[in-house]
Amino acid sequence: MLRKFFRKYLPSADEVRGNRVAAPFGRLLHDPNLWHLNRDSVAGAVAIGFFAGLVPGPLQMLTALLLAIPLRRNVPVALLMTLYTNPLTIVPLYLLAYAYGSLLLGGGHARPRIEPFEMDWGHVFDSLLRLAEWTLALGKPLAVGLVALGLTLAVLGYFAVRLGWRAYVVLAWRARRRRRAQKR
Repeated sequence: MLRKFFRKYLPSADEVRGNRVAAPFGRLLHDPNLWHLNRDSVAGAVAIGFFAGLVPGPLQMLTALLLAIPLRRNVPVALLMTLYTNPLTIVPLYLLAYAYGSLLLGGGHARPRIEPFEMDWGHVFDSLLRLAEWTLALGKPLAVGLVALGLTLAVLGYFAVRLGWRAYVVLAWRARRRRRAQKR
């Protein structure tokens, strides 16, 4: 069932290879492991997508692609999983990363109070510039927190997919066993 769902909504390998954006990657995208939907490939792709989703700026999907290719994980799933960060979730995630980084670095040093960023949809370009300034003002706790939160989300996502996939397979085996027992 999960494979059917993913195959229905994810682009095929030929569609991705035919895309002009993917052309620079040429032969790298011909590895069949980049398109397989199995427990290892999907779990790894989810971890890559969760980690790459916290990369600042518009480099999230590029980071996911550059990690998925050498690690031989499912490229479409890795790219899709970066979408958990969007204009509505990025500020809360960065605040969480800042708090996580502050916790990891220790709270002994005084930190200036930095007001949360607010998006002005009437002036998107100016708001994006203010977002970049706000991000840089958060400094070392944010940098450490982004890496730590990315790794934490990646590990949690990896094991959640592995566990969920395993539970689905076990339940499918039990259902098949019950159906066979009823036919006898």
